[in-house]
Amino acid sequence: MITVCLVNTTKSWGGGEKWHFEMALFLKEKGFQVVIITNQNSELYKRARKYNVEVKQLSINNLSFLNPLKFRVIARILSEVSPDMILLNSPIDIKTVGVTAATKNVKHIIYRRGSDIAIKNSFLNRIYFKHVITGIIANSKATKNSILKKNPELFPENKIKVIYNGLDVDKFDVHLPKGSPGFVIGNLGRLVYQKNQRALIDLAAILKGEINNFKIRIGGAGPLLQTLIEYTKEMQVEHLIQFTGEVKNPISFLNDIDIFVLPSHWEGFGYVIAEASLLEKPVIAYNISSNPELIRNNETGYLIKKDDLEAMKEKILQLYRSSEMRQKFGVNGRKFILSSFDARNSRAETLEYISNLLRNPN
Repeated sequence: MITVCLVNTTKSWGGGEKWHFEMALFLKEKGFQVVIITNQNSELYKRARKYNVEVKQLSINNLSFLNPLKFRVIARILSEVSPDMILLNSPIDIKTVGVTAATKNVKHIIYRRGSDIAIKNSFLNRIYFKHVITGIIANSKATKNSILKKNPELFPENKIKVIYNGLDVDKFDVHLPKGSPGFVIGNLGRLVYQKNQRALIDLAAILKGEINNFKIRIGGAGPLLQTLIEYTKEMQVEHLIQFTGEVKNPISFLNDIDIFVLPSHWEGFGYVIAEASLLEKPVIAYNISSNPELIRNNETGYLIKKDDLEAMKEKILQLYRSSEMRQKFGVNGRKFILSSFDARNSRAETLEYISNLLRNPN
């Protein structure tokens, strides 16, 4: 039996962790021996155990690649697992598990890249991408382009495969009435710098003289919660901002808004854009990263210049004033996501990619 090991030692839950968890279940269903290596305190660990996926516990940090004892622990785990293929999640996973796997002659060490941030052209990165990683799965065209942005020779472009994350679209086949009164602008994501919820607070200050009876509802948990709460007070918009905390049911959250706004500084693959579109919500986001791959400008939502809150305000006002436009964009968005980002297609593509590598070791 072919053994595939998915490595993701991040404690938090996000797009990468969701991908590794769902791919583990899919590959197990397809007859692979699947093992997840993750942190015991992570949400991925809890979910894998709940669904009876074999899990190996590994706690590492940004300095673990300097610790010889940590490499001994990883070597022991890999000896127990004896993987035919490893799917890595993050740079620290490459530096530790990836390096150890290379020394143990694991033939297929695949880096699943999920972030549109240019990779540094450093000495160590040139080593890792030449002597450790054997293939890359990028979750968007924007992510693929960022890999070679600072060094086009860093890794063979023909070994970088773009496979979109995909969504279980059937779960979003719901038609529930909106429960909240007034006009609700929604945002969903971890409360971290990348997601830039601070811009939503600035947006509330701009909109408060333009729209009556509106709220900006921010779903998600994270280290910046208290900082953001304090900023709402500073901007005198605390009555317009709702922090819901961690959202267990994104479908319910997204169903209860009128439009979705994503002011992230960068994205790899914007799951929430696709999810909001599946629930027929118009989306407004910056024209960066993979956003243009998920939003059809002026058809399913709006793409605007990064950090241009005045332009964002104008687009929101257009949608606020026209329920017909909101409905049209919503219907268009759902059709686009259904045709382009069905998880069944993405998983089948990943399975084909993995199978081809295993059949052709060179």
